[in-house]
Parts: sequence; structure tokens; C-alpha cells
Amino acid sequence: MEFPKIVSGGQTGADRAALDWAMAHGVPHGGWCPAGRLAEDGVIDMRYSLKETPQPEYLQRTEWNVRDSDATLIVSCAAELAGGSLATWDLAAAHDRPCLHLSGKLEAAEAAVLVRDWLQDE
Repeated sequence: MEFPKIVSGGQTGADRAALDWAMAHGVPHGGWCPAGRLAEDGVIDMRYSLKETPQPEYLQRTEWNVRDSDATLIVSCAAELAGGSLATWDLAAAHDRPCLHLSGKLEAAEAAVLVRDWLQDE
């Protein structure tokens, strides 16, 4: 399966892991990050090919990434979405974009099958 581009906001956790994976595997990556390259752990490293939104708010970054993507994958430890992850889900629905939530409660093999099937469908 070919990945045309990984889009991420560069936040800590799954966002950053997706960018690192893309860079390690030669997959194009990009996306929007808040003005000032803000993240929970400070400033997002320039090695990530991210563009800054005009505002420093995380929600603008999230909406622009959802808007500019074909589909959105949310990876979280929780079984239920909350906070920024829930906002991402709602924005995907508002922009009529497919969205899949992978909970850390799933076994790795089950999660892999879900993602593979979802990507093939989308």
C-alpha cells in the first residue's frame, strides 16, 4: 500500500510518531502546526515539514489538518474520545472526512487489521 502523504500537527505522542515514521520510511509528510510551532512539550522541531497557522490555537491547526486530509486516523490510549481527540472527530464529521479511532485498548494485530481495511475502503 502506498502512502501519498502523512498529515500531522506535530503534537506529542501519536502525531509526532507518525511524522517520525514517515521520515524514517521516506514517506512525504506535512501539515499545519500552531503559530510559533507550539506543542505540549515546547517548540516543534524544524526537521518536521509543517506550516504554521496564523493563530497559536491548537483547534485551528486541527481543523486545517482535517480539512486538508483525505481521512483522519485518531490514535489514543482511551476507549472513549475526549478533549482534542473528540474535537478532531467532530471536525472530521463537519468536513465530511472519514475518521477512525484506534483505542490503545485494542490488541496490536486487531488494530493493524482495522487500519488496513479502513485505508483500503477509503
